[in-house]
Amino acid sequence: MVLIVGLIRRGVEFNIHYQNTPMAIHKLTVPKINARIKQIADLSFGPNAKTALVGDGQGLYLSISKKGTASWLFRYMDYGKAKSIGLGSYPSTSLQKAREKAQSYRDSRTVGVDPALAKKEEAQEQKLQVGKSMTFESCAEEFIEMSRPSWRNEKHGDQWTNTLKAYAHEVIGTKTVGEIDTDDIIKILNPIWTTKSETASRVRGRIESVLDWATVKNWRKGDNPARFKGHLEYLLPKPKAKPQKHHAALPYKSLPGLVKALQGQVGMARYALEFLILCCSRTGEVIAAQWSEIDLDQKIWTIPGERMKANETHRVPLGERAIEILNTVKPFSGKKYVFKTARRKDVAMSSGAMSMLLKTRMKIKGATVHGLRSTFRDWAAEQTDYPMEVCEQALAHGLRDDVAAAYLRSDFFAKRVKLMQDWEVFVLSECGT
Repeated sequence: MVLIVGLIRRGVEFNIHYQNTPMAIHKLTVPKINARIKQIADLSFGPNAKTALVGDGQGLYLSISKKGTASWLFRYMDYGKAKSIGLGSYPSTSLQKAREKAQSYRDSRTVGVDPALAKKEEAQEQKLQVGKSMTFESCAEEFIEMSRPSWRNEKHGDQWTNTLKAYAHEVIGTKTVGEIDTDDIIKILNPIWTTKSETASRVRGRIESVLDWATVKNWRKGDNPARFKGHLEYLLPKPKAKPQKHHAALPYKSLPGLVKALQGQVGMARYALEFLILCCSRTGEVIAAQWSEIDLDQKIWTIPGERMKANETHRVPLGERAIEILNTVKPFSGKKYVFKTARRKDVAMSSGAMSMLLKTRMKIKGATVHGLRSTFRDWAAEQTDYPMEVCEQALAHGLRDDVAAAYLRSDFFAKRVKLMQDWEVFVLSECGT
């Protein structure tokens, strides 16, 4: 019993001694720091290069990198978890200043404050204060400029700017992003929600994106007042569903006659349109076609994913007539673009050139350039036995069944070679070639 009491007394005495005797502190001096930095820097290009951590005592450390740069850290334990806070680089933050900062964090710890958490909250509050001066218009401009590199169409940013300027800025343009509420969004959308439903939907989505971005930047807090699901869907009338409009398509039986008439036309657009028909391609894919994408020996046109609607590389098998067209236009095309405009050097053809040829010069009614893809699809379905997957792949369409698409690993290129050969025979059936 005496022994136990003695141990307890010794323990108490030890604890009292420990508490009354301060831990070692202020171990560093400026000469010691500079000497250690020089030592690390001298080893920076050698095999023994390593980062050093030098302690000043009671949680204050100087971290010296392999290259000899140094920064201050305050390290501590919080509920068994090691944490650290940066106090600034050395020598811009002096030893004395680092000690003052470390002491302020020690003081915070004695009253139960987590310095790292407090610093994070302070940073967020500072950003919110910045947000109080960030108007919606300025945020929208910054968001659009940040997003431009990721948009496939260069005009997309201009469309964002124009729609927000036309419909949103008058109501919320000069408001700070933290002030915008649901009433503001309703005021913007109500006048156009039922009369210009597609435009209204785009405006709403763009406002939502800007405000989401501002929230991530910590310039505003709370739910997004422009969100539709679970919010605006209950505050705005449900727009009437409009019948889906399809591109007018030429009946496939009329196509050979159109191609025969097309071959009697002149100009680059005439060749581009015939090439489009033979390849079942979209307007944008053809007018931006580049020689670097075409392998005349292998008879393959490889369109990169960034130019495809589905963002996936698409290989097009080229038939004899398609190759003949390419050889015909090559002396008149540019070094880069296959079908270039006649007015400028090596500039891609206008997106409306083929449509103008079809409607204005050839006066074809009841058909569009894009609708010619549907003409191919109708022909393939009614006049051939090729599987649906092969025909859809020829049009660079994804499968509607997501599960089936997930398991599909082939682009059916070998089968599409035969399909496009049969298509070419049909297309040219009235041309005598």
